[in-house]
Amino acid sequence: MTQVHQGSCLCSAVHYELLVSPKAVSHCHCSQCRKGHGAAFASYGSIPRSALRTLRGSASIKTYASSETVLREFCMECGSTLFWSRSEGQFADWVSIALGTLDAPFLPQKQKHVHVDSAVPWFKSSNLCPQVG
Repeated sequence: MTQVHQGSCLCSAVHYELLVSPKAVSHCHCSQCRKGHGAAFASYGSIPRSALRTLRGSASIKTYASSETVLREFCMECGSTLFWSRSEGQFADWVSIALGTLDAPFLPQKQKHVHVDSAVPWFKSSNLCPQVG
């Protein structure tokens, strides 16, 4: 039986559900993810776009092209980062979910830190999960 995960933005204007559990869980330290989250890193899990359902507030979701091939989606009411995806290429049919917006605990089987070469100097990561350049 597949577990459905539900999530929402800070102001509850946007509610969504994931029909599958997120995969490829990563904690990204790149400057775009840091700025988009206002934090030392951003935690995401990916699913096929067809497994994401917006339950409420689709009109409140704003899309921003942060580069030629990356689209970031957020709530235009409260500013919560919700999703990012590629507009073309190998994973264009997948979407990455900001895991902090999930409304119930999610425990990934595997996770990793990515773009740690871009990490802020004041954050010292632990060795709890793999780190990739």
